[in-house]
Order: sequence, then C-alpha cells, then structure tokens
Amino acid sequence: MNEWYQQPMVCPMDPRYICPLSLQNSYNQMNRDELSTVEGLENNQLSITQRPQEVNRILSQLNRVFANYYTELQRYGVQRPVSRSIFRNTVAYVLRNEGNYAGTSEQRISLILEDLRRDNSFIFGYLRRLGIPGNRINQIFRDIIGLVLSNLEELPEPPTRPGPPSPPPQTWSQWEDLGGILTSAPAVSSWQRNRLDVFGRGQNQALWHKYWDGSRWSEWEDLGGILTSSPAAVSWGRNRIDVFGVGQNQALWHKYWDGTRWSEWEDLGGILTSAPAVSSWQPNRLDVFGVGQNQALWHKYWDGSRWSDWENLGGILTSAPAAVSWGPNRIDVFGRGQNQSLWHKYWDGSGWSQWEDLGGGTISAGPGAASIGENRLDIFSRGQQNQLIYRTWNGTRWSNWESLGGVITSEPAAVSWGGNRLDVFARGQNNHLWHIWR
Repeated sequence: MNEWYQQPMVCPMDPRYICPLSLQNSYNQMNRDELSTVEGLENNQLSITQRPQEVNRILSQLNRVFANYYTELQRYGVQRPVSRSIFRNTVAYVLRNEGNYAGTSEQRISLILEDLRRDNSFIFGYLRRLGIPGNRINQIFRDIIGLVLSNLEELPEPPTRPGPPSPPPQTWSQWEDLGGILTSAPAVSSWQRNRLDVFGRGQNQALWHKYWDGSRWSEWEDLGGILTSSPAAVSWGRNRIDVFGVGQNQALWHKYWDGTRWSEWEDLGGILTSAPAVSSWQPNRLDVFGVGQNQALWHKYWDGSRWSDWENLGGILTSAPAAVSWGPNRIDVFGRGQNQSLWHKYWDGSGWSQWEDLGGGTISAGPGAASIGENRLDIFSRGQQNQLIYRTWNGTRWSNWESLGGVITSEPAAVSWGGNRLDVFARGQNNHLWHIWR
C-alpha cells in the first residue's frame, strides 16, 4: 500500500492539530495518481451525462454558495484542483442518475448519497484517510446533491416523467457568528414573518436580547434579572413575547413584551432543576414545562386569565425539555431520557400520551423543537462530536438524525416564522451566539 493512504501525522500534544508538512507530503505523494483518477471519474461522468453546460452552470453556483468548502477541505490537505474535480464529478453523477429516484427531496438526497458512496468509494475513502470526519463528508455531499436537485426542480418537469414534481430540497446556510458572550443556551421566538427575537443569559446572569427586524440585527440589550438557567421564549401574537427562566430561588420567573415595553420580572413559583420550555397553541395561552426535583416533567399553564398549579407529567429526564405546538390544543414535548435517547410526550386536546423513546442514537444535550406546519416537527440537538444534529416528523414517520455541522456548546434553540423556514441558534466555542437557517 502506498504511503499516501496513511493518515496525516497528528500532533501528540494536541490531537486536533494535523501537521501541515505531513499533509503536504501526503499530497505530494498522491497528487499525480489521485488527481488523474478523480479527473478520470469526472470525465467519465461528463461523457455519460452529456450535459456539460448544465454541469458548468451548477458548478459555478456551487462555487458561490459553498465557497467555504474549498477552504475547509484544504485544511485537511485536499488541494483546490482536487476539490473542484470531486465537486464536478458529484454534480455530473447527480445529473446522470437523478431520474432513477423517487420520494421527497430528503429521501432522494439520501438515496443518491448512498449510491454515490458505493460507486465512488475511492473518493470517500480518500477523504476519510485525510482525517475528515464522516459526518462532515456526508453533509458536504448532501449539500451538493441538494443544490443540483434544487436547480433541476426550477425547470419544467419533462413530459416523459409521470407524476408531479417533487418539492425542491431545502439547503441550509453556513453558520454565522452573531457575537455576544453567553453563559447559557439561547432561546428564540418570532411574532411575524422575518422577525426573530433571541435571548440568552449574559456574564452578569441577566437576560440579554438581540433581534432581527427583517433587514439587520440589533445590538445586544440587557433586560435585567438574575437567572440560573437558560431562558425560554415564545410569541402568541403580533408584537408579543413571553420569556421565562429559573431564578435564584429555583422558581420559574416570567417577563413579557406587550408591544410597547418590557414588564417587570414575576415569580411563578415551583422548584425547577432545569431550564424551562414554553409553547403556545392560541392567543393568550402559555404552556410552560421544566424538570422537577424528582427528574419528572412538570407543567404549568396560563389560560388567558390565571396561572394553573404545577402538575407532574412523569418520566425521568436528564436534560431540559423542549416544547412546540403545531395546532390548536396540540403540544409536543421532548427531552433526553436516562438512556441518552430522545423521548417524546404530547397533548392531543383531551389527554397526555405516554412517554415514548424515539431512538435513533444518543444525544449529548437537550433538544430544541420547532414546527413548519400542521403535523410537522423539527427537532435539533447536539451530537457526540458537539455538532448540531437534526431530525423530522413528516406526519407519518420520524427521520434519522442528520448532521448540520458546527461545534456547539449548548442546547440549540429553533423557530419557524413561515413556510419551510427554520432558524436555529446555539452557543459556539467562543461563547458567542451562532446561527444557521434553512
């Protein structure tokens, strides 16, 4: 076996650091054979696809949208000509084979990726040998496949292909750093289209606020209070925001924006051992959840005129809960169980379901939840490599977890303000607020 098949040299003092000389040596040894093989795959795909102009058009768009992927791969030793050949080969492969797959956009992307890995295992093996994490490789290729399919869906459906066209795949943005210094996970709410209000605990333990008004992000503002947990936030109407957190006395505390001013903090009692979660299924309705001293889920609601007492909803949770509503009298609540898996409980208007283990593997933090429509759920958490992971309920079944990359140091917070739009926030390694959206 040639030397360039070996892993790059990792620094024994810091395993995250890969020696650049080792990468360069690996590249020097593999460059001629590797590049010719990749280019051979590319040329073969182009000759079979017979759509070189389409390949070039999509590749040009890919170079703009995912320009950072060239830089990311180069850090592992993949020189730009090799990356370009790999990306071009992938675009050509999708154009050649996309007609062989049916289903939703996400299903088609997953099926194409599976076959791409099988047919071009040489490329995936090469990237793994350079030390690139498997989940990052998969996400890069998923993004490229999604971009190609999105371009195809913009064209009229060929008359020879029966059935309605599949909806265009939704691609995720790159992560962006929104600054601030957070000492907790963030919370987010939205009271109208293209409006986002984000909250977090600052270094002074007070609640801090930052908002997107449709054209720009505001500066951070201090809303006071002394919090011992991450906040939770929800909006039940235009220009209305309700924010909750755990105070120094371990009770639930509440603050709201009424369209004109922020209220004072109010103590709603209880003894919580986790950050709260909140949802709203109609105007002037609030359902708040938290973990109690017995590790069970506890619930308190505002019915428009008064607060209920706390009620015990059972279960044994090892994280803060997440809650979301996708319709009148519907609430879905999630948390991490003792087996580190995602657990789920819901209110259907007449009673609470039993807890169910949704499986799919372990999560390393509590979940975040959002909904883009009736009987649709979008759940986020942190994976074993501290990356953001994501799964959905499409009205029939749960998807598997998939990685959205990044390195996060808190539970994520998510919201949808319309259509298929999702905005997700988390604290990054630098304690700043980070944002990704679809």
